[in-house]
Amino acid sequence: MLRKFLTAQMLRNLLFVLLLSGIVFGLGYLATRHHVQRDITHNASNSLEPASVEVLRQLSGPVNITVYATEQDARLGDIRKIIRNYLSLYQRYKPDINLVFIDPEKEPEKTRAARVQLNGEMVVEYARRSEHLTQLNEQILTSTLLRLAHSRDQTVMYLDGHGERKLDGIANHDLGEPFGAKLKQNGFRINSLNLALAQEVPNNVSVLVITQPQLALLPGEVDKLLRYVERGGNLLWLVDAGPLHGLERLAEKLDLLLPSGIVIDPTATGMNAPVTWSLGAVYPPHAITRNFNLITAFPAARPLSWSENPDWQHSVLVEVAARGWVSRSGPGSNAPGTKPRDENHLSGHPFDKRHDTPGPAIIAVALQRNINDREQRIVVVGNGAFLANSFAGNGGNVDLGVNMVNWLASEEHLITLQPRAAKDSNLVLGKTQLTAIGIGFLLGLPLLLAGVGIRIWWKRRRA
Repeated sequence: MLRKFLTAQMLRNLLFVLLLSGIVFGLGYLATRHHVQRDITHNASNSLEPASVEVLRQLSGPVNITVYATEQDARLGDIRKIIRNYLSLYQRYKPDINLVFIDPEKEPEKTRAARVQLNGEMVVEYARRSEHLTQLNEQILTSTLLRLAHSRDQTVMYLDGHGERKLDGIANHDLGEPFGAKLKQNGFRINSLNLALAQEVPNNVSVLVITQPQLALLPGEVDKLLRYVERGGNLLWLVDAGPLHGLERLAEKLDLLLPSGIVIDPTATGMNAPVTWSLGAVYPPHAITRNFNLITAFPAARPLSWSENPDWQHSVLVEVAARGWVSRSGPGSNAPGTKPRDENHLSGHPFDKRHDTPGPAIIAVALQRNINDREQRIVVVGNGAFLANSFAGNGGNVDLGVNMVNWLASEEHLITLQPRAAKDSNLVLGKTQLTAIGIGFLLGLPLLLAGVGIRIWWKRRRA
């Protein structure tokens, strides 16, 4: 009887071992076939931002990264291991990122031929184009891949010479930082264009940016702009509230109606913003707004409308102030019988049904047409301040502006959100919290363990 029991027990143990071994080997096989990873760190430091992943998906061919680094660095130690571990984050999403290490001390000729100057310098190659990197982080590497992914050299020019906002300027009203800097980072070349000096708008311009002039354009300058549009040139026009200073003919050419006044959006007060700020939150479907769900802010925006023209296809990009209105008493108003007031006065200005127009209001529109065997693209925004240095940091303003330029330059496959800044991972504790933690570890935990030990000893003694 005992022998039968022992035999059955051994058989059960054997079956359990075989079953457990089978489960372990099965899980091991599945692990080699299917990779499942989850980053549970607070800052997702072991994962890439969705924007970086989207850029990697756009790269159809292999990426070759050559690292010129010694096996040991006097300051960083094993620099090769650091680079290899970091690039493994990118290889997780794009396995055909090829990594090669070259020791500058052992192969000085290759190092000189590559024009490498620093230990740890990297050469990133894609589609027969290359760039050198001397620093490595997600923003730098993703931006480099984004530049290399551009199918051709792209030039963005901005109209200058009449007090316009500058794409490379540093003043508060300019567009240089962060918008212009982001365009450069993404591979666009930026130049100014003074039509009083230039014979025509150059043919190699991918996108021409026009902001609000402070002085009137000469008729000859406007003629050159109109000829650029007639040739099928792509245009980003940022129209602030106020006089057009000679650009009325351009609005007429595009069949645009630019009524006076600015948009009043009462919902802005809920975000601690002035009512003269128009907030965008929901966007109609378009390539520019694909997967775009960030809030945008437009200070003192003017409304846009247009005359129906079968030559142009119109697409609304931003519509705001569903519960607001267009005030005819704001800056740039010229409605009969109204007295213009500044934006501070408008904060307490109620809706006036005699002069104001109820919302919602369209403040950004995209135009398309086929001309000269190519597609012409134009974006008009009833606001230039949303990309200004002093306002561009609000919400997704820069992301929306970059998306507009990418679409105008026929690079819509690169439309993506920019990588977000890392979250603050510092833990700051007050004096009371530190005291409580200290007492807990030095006194509370030992007393707890002693109490558990005494309880176990007492139970065993009574048993």
